[in-house]
Amino acid sequence: MTTSPKRLDRIDIGILNQLQQNARITNSELARAVNLSQTPCFNRVRALEKLGLFKQQVTLLNPEPLGLRINVFIQVSLTKQDEDALRRFEEAIGERPEVMECYLMTGDADYLLRVMMPDIQSLQRFIIERLTKIPGISNIRSSFALKQVRYKTALPLPLSGLTLHEPDENTDTEWS
Repeated sequence: MTTSPKRLDRIDIGILNQLQQNARITNSELARAVNLSQTPCFNRVRALEKLGLFKQQVTLLNPEPLGLRINVFIQVSLTKQDEDALRRFEEAIGERPEVMECYLMTGDADYLLRVMMPDIQSLQRFIIERLTKIPGISNIRSSFALKQVRYKTALPLPLSGLTLHEPDENTDTEWS
């Protein structure tokens, strides 16, 4: 059975944009920001939640006062790219708290990691004692971020609205 697509209007987009900026905003403040009364605003937030649009709510911490001053991008190439090698690498990386992001890539490197560290010695220990110990790595290249020019977590949403297509339960969601 196919479900019809859900259309998000300007108010829905406004709600999502407000919540992306401040997940702790009160319903009263949110309703005022999107020009709704409180009950319809609350109902819309619940409906958006039921659509699965909210992945999670987090508090973004400032890394500097916590001593995390080094932001490093590490390109990792594997000796082979079969399913077992990829799984093994991803599981090992998934256990490392200093790895903030990890992407399977196209191009020269197989993976791109973003790692936060307090200092160069910590980075050296991470690379030598952790990263190089993962079986199947053929090459590691690091680049230091000198300055964070832009960092955002809010997704770009069209102000005019958009149509969501809910997954069809009969559709195979695996790419072939």
